[in-house]
Amino acid sequence: MAEGQDDNEKSEDPTQKRLDEALERGDVAKSQEVSTWFVIAGATLLLMMFATPMSSGLKATLGGILANAHRIPMDGHGIVRFAGKAGIEVIAVLAIPFLLLALAAIGGNMIQHRLVWSAESLKPKLSKISPLAGMKRLFSKVALVNFVKGLLKIALLGTVMTMLLWPERDRLESLVATDPAAILPLVAIFALKLMGIVVAILAIIAAADFFFQYRQWYEKQKMSLREIKEEFKQSEGDPMVKARIRRIREQRARKRMMAAVPQASVVITNPTHYAIALKYERGDNAPVCVAKGVDAVALKIREVAKAHAVPVVENPPLARALHATVDIDDEIPSEHYRAVAEVIGYVMNLRRRAGARP
Repeated sequence: MAEGQDDNEKSEDPTQKRLDEALERGDVAKSQEVSTWFVIAGATLLLMMFATPMSSGLKATLGGILANAHRIPMDGHGIVRFAGKAGIEVIAVLAIPFLLLALAAIGGNMIQHRLVWSAESLKPKLSKISPLAGMKRLFSKVALVNFVKGLLKIALLGTVMTMLLWPERDRLESLVATDPAAILPLVAIFALKLMGIVVAILAIIAAADFFFQYRQWYEKQKMSLREIKEEFKQSEGDPMVKARIRRIREQRARKRMMAAVPQASVVITNPTHYAIALKYERGDNAPVCVAKGVDAVALKIREVAKAHAVPVVENPPLARALHATVDIDDEIPSEHYRAVAEVIGYVMNLRRRAGARP
């Protein structure tokens, strides 16, 4: 029972295959605070760069509308045409800033993980409407962390706003009687200061939240020993099946090798441990190894060679050297040419003598 519990305990780091499958499902480490930081940082940058052009453009558009209000037709068709023209002008002024904000929002997601296209989250699941599952999510560790994180943000931002505005309270009170045209530059300065500090604070919160979210996601992807074994079987194959296939392949290769022994020119042995069958025909660059083996395989090679009248020559040093340096269906190395040539020459002399006898 203890072994079964250990096998099912998710204590092992996830494999790359497990991480890739999670990415395909759209299950990625994602911090909403990082996306929020990118949007607010982008908005601050846009306020610094485009505040004057946007205000000038909107001022010209709205000023023209107010200055020519008496000329605007009030019939149905005229109002539609006026609304369309005014909308196009407003969009032309705000298009680039809003496009940059959209790119900032996309960048906030892409910096956390690569682009993912998955319909997994759109599939209907009972857990999404289950009251019990909803209660578990509501009182989970993640929900508690999000609650504490929200309180922390409110406390930090409230403290920063208080520290920034409290010294200026007298100045802010006097703005009630100030001309609106003179208030706007002051408001822009305060807004930039406030947003700059907010961006700095949210950067720290976003970094901490991202590491927390990544750790939570990584812990969720952990695997048990049983899951790792099953994955190994699926990807690499069952070890028992692979061993059986390997034995079958070895048997077939041995049969093909033994079938080539009768065509060999000579078998060089170390009389009991090694056997190398070589084939040589006139015009070949060098003798070719058609079979080799040790112990039981070597014995079988010798038996087949004797059964088909293939000469068997004992040369222990040469047999060991050839077995270590040449593979089946390969030519022998050049450093063994002389020794093998002597053996083949000896075999040919024996055949010539045997053929000369009446």
